[in-house]
Amino acid sequence: MGVWLRLLVFGGVWLRGCGGACVPLGGSRLLICRRQFSGAESETLKQRRSQIMSRGLPKQKPIEGVKQVIVVASGKGGVGKSTTAVNLALALAANESSKAVGLLDADVYGPSIPKMMNLKGNPELSQSNLMRPLLNYGIACMSMGFLVEETAPLVWRGLMVMSAIEKLLRQVDWGQLDYLVVDMPPGTGDVQLSVSQNIPISGAVIVSTPQDIALMDAHRGAEMFRKVHVPVLGLVQNMSVFQCPKCKHKTHIFGADGARRLAQTLDLDILGDIPLHLNIREASDTGQPIVFSQPESDEAKAYLRIATEVVRRLLPPPESFPKCLGN
Repeated sequence: MGVWLRLLVFGGVWLRGCGGACVPLGGSRLLICRRQFSGAESETLKQRRSQIMSRGLPKQKPIEGVKQVIVVASGKGGVGKSTTAVNLALALAANESSKAVGLLDADVYGPSIPKMMNLKGNPELSQSNLMRPLLNYGIACMSMGFLVEETAPLVWRGLMVMSAIEKLLRQVDWGQLDYLVVDMPPGTGDVQLSVSQNIPISGAVIVSTPQDIALMDAHRGAEMFRKVHVPVLGLVQNMSVFQCPKCKHKTHIFGADGARRLAQTLDLDILGDIPLHLNIREASDTGQPIVFSQPESDEAKAYLRIATEVVRRLLPPPESFPKCLGN
């Protein structure tokens, strides 16, 4: 039921303020009602409208033990979002060895974190009946892929997916984390809205190739986060260029600098460029992400630079703000 339809349905309550009886919607009598409809009653109407608008919206609640949440998203699948999320998490940990980093796979229908992080098995339960993340390369990981067979399809409707996301957010014992990187599913649907509205998010990283079709969806993704008041930290231009391993000639297979043009349109920064390179694909497929397995490579260094740019744009976590004197 729309806002104005709700106001019409409950309109008799307001109209009785015009002298105790409902006033027909027409003629001079409506004009009299409008003239009397001011002051305290006008303020009451505004409050009522705000209540209706906010009805059903969940209140954000932080994940226990997690200081900052970074979501990695894309408007379209197949642009390297999960590869970026995995290597970003590893790069955050590599850049600051004292920081604890977690990785949450929110792509319920197509979980890929287990394979990329070379993890298998079911999570153990803590004494408080919370799932314990699986650990590899120093990163605590949780994914729907740990709870179902590797090739089993999830034929679920929206409500079941929302329930699963709620469990992945609230029923996991993350311990104490400085950063939780969330690999979001592609698109701008229920999962994105559910995550954005249920937990405070420190920032979103949008991943796209330079291709026009991918950029259109990346634009939608960035605007979606802005609508739900999630800071967009910037764009990652993935598969930006291919260099022939023999002759070293560079080819822009998906176009050149498309993400840079989009960043200018959205008034955002480019966090970095990731080349289209065989090593990145092979490392991901073998469960040995390139930031871990080839840390000195140019490709790994590109992810490390992106992690630095991400952290530089994050606001300090709430508990880091100085308290006012006297509090």
